[in-house]
Amino acid sequence: MPHIEPFFDETTFSYSYVVSTPDRHAAIIDAVLEFDPSAVRTHTRHADAIIDYVRTQNLTVDWILETHVHADHFSAAQYLQSKLGGQVAIGEHVTDVQQLFKGVFNAGPEFCCNGSQFDRLLRDGDQLALGELCIEVLHTPGHTPACVTYLIDGAAFVGDTLFMPDYGSARTDFPGGNAHDLYHSIQRILKLPGTTALYVCHDYGTANRQTFQCLTDVETQKHSNIHINDDVSEADFVAFRQGRDADLAAPRLLYPSVQFNMRGGAMPPADANGRVYLKLPVKVA
Repeated sequence: MPHIEPFFDETTFSYSYVVSTPDRHAAIIDAVLEFDPSAVRTHTRHADAIIDYVRTQNLTVDWILETHVHADHFSAAQYLQSKLGGQVAIGEHVTDVQQLFKGVFNAGPEFCCNGSQFDRLLRDGDQLALGELCIEVLHTPGHTPACVTYLIDGAAFVGDTLFMPDYGSARTDFPGGNAHDLYHSIQRILKLPGTTALYVCHDYGTANRQTFQCLTDVETQKHSNIHINDDVSEADFVAFRQGRDADLAAPRLLYPSVQFNMRGGAMPPADANGRVYLKLPVKVA
C-alpha cells in the first residue's frame, strides 16, 4: 500500500499529495505555488514544505502530476521539478485547454498548443510505473476537457471532479466544460469498488462543518453526495449544474492561474524590458 501525505493550502483551500511506495518512490499530485495578487509575486512556502517532506523521507520523485489546468491556484510543478526531479505530466487534452485560452491571452508565436510544456501527456488507460506500484490514468472531463483521475492501489485522486459529499461537484462553466461530460465522468468514478478512497483537490468546509477534509470513498459518495448520487438522473444533474453555474462568480485567480498553468507551471516569456507580465483581458462597458 502507498503512503499518502496531504498538504493543505488554506489560502486557496487546495490539497496537494505526496504518494510514496514502500520502496521510497513518490508522485506529487496538484502541488500549489502561492501567488499574492496584491503584491504580484509568488511564494514557495507550500512547495517547500513538500520538498522538506520528500527529503526527510528520503524519497525519489518519479512523477509530478496535475489533474487539470487549475483556475484557482498556481502550479508548483516546475519549481518542484527543479528541486526534486521527476517528470511533469497532465492529461493529453491539455492541448484543447491551451487552444481555448491562447486567444484569450493573445499568446505570442512562442506559445505552442501542443502540450510541449509538459514532459508527458497522458491518455486514458495509461499506466505509469511508481516503484513497485502502478498509477492508472482515467480521463474524467467535464470540469475541464483535460481533467484526469489518478488511480493508485485503491486510492483515486479526483482533482475537482468531486468534492466532499456535503459540498458536491465541480463547476462546468469554464471554456470547454460540460455538465453532461461531468456526469459521465463521475459515474465512471462511482463504478470503482465502494471501498476506493477518493482524495479531493479542494475543500471549503460548509455551514455545518468547519474542519477541512480531503478523504472520502466511493460508497459514501454514491449515497450521500448532495449534487449527484444513486437517486440523481443525468437530466436532473445537468439542469442543476447549469443553473448553479450561471450564478457563480469567477475564481479570484482565474486569469493569472490559467495562463501560468497552461504553460506547465511557468511564466510567460519576459518582455523586451526584461519584466514578466501576466495579462488580464478586460471587458469594456
